[in-house]
Amino acid sequence: MIDEQQRESFAFATRVLGALFYFAPDNAQTAPLANAFQDGTWLAQWPDATPEVAALTEGFAATNDETLPESYQRLFVGPWALPAPPWGSVWLDRENVLFGDSTLALRQWMREKGIAFDVSQNEPEDHFGTLLMLATWLTDSQRYDDCDELLAWHLLPWSSRFLEVFIANAGHPFYAALGKLAQLTLAQARETLLIPVAEKKLYR
Repeated sequence: MIDEQQRESFAFATRVLGALFYFAPDNAQTAPLANAFQDGTWLAQWPDATPEVAALTEGFAATNDETLPESYQRLFVGPWALPAPPWGSVWLDRENVLFGDSTLALRQWMREKGIAFDVSQNEPEDHFGTLLMLATWLTDSQRYDDCDELLAWHLLPWSSRFLEVFIANAGHPFYAALGKLAQLTLAQARETLLIPVAEKKLYR
């Protein structure tokens, strides 16, 4: 990140995107966000509403045979195989497993940084939505170097491929638009990083 304005914009974007990728759209925490995207009111509040961002409004507002909660269930929960699993180790581990070596490396990094991961169930730390929300927290806490490390070492090495597959298999225009908005947000963040993004082999 470079200046205060960019940091605030990034924290706003990752807070919103992280919640929508992690929580169901009818969850009490995310329902107002989902509604704002569907009715178009989000655009006026988005920190960097470029023409590319504005072009996503139509996708967010579009309806589909599948409801938004049904799409969330199919994309993030199952019971069938998820078209684009949102956990980093699925992309970074040769066996495409949860809690792979990349998850353990992230867990070790978090431990060294004194970052506690508190969830109600045994869940990997490397969920795309979780990492976006962690980036928000680090930025809000003015831990900018730690945020850069999180992005460069633990999120950006696999997120581009994840989002590419996610968008292609979204099946609902809302989630396709959400994936594209995340792409634009992370591409902009990548440009402002002061450290290089780690090159890691992907297995999906």
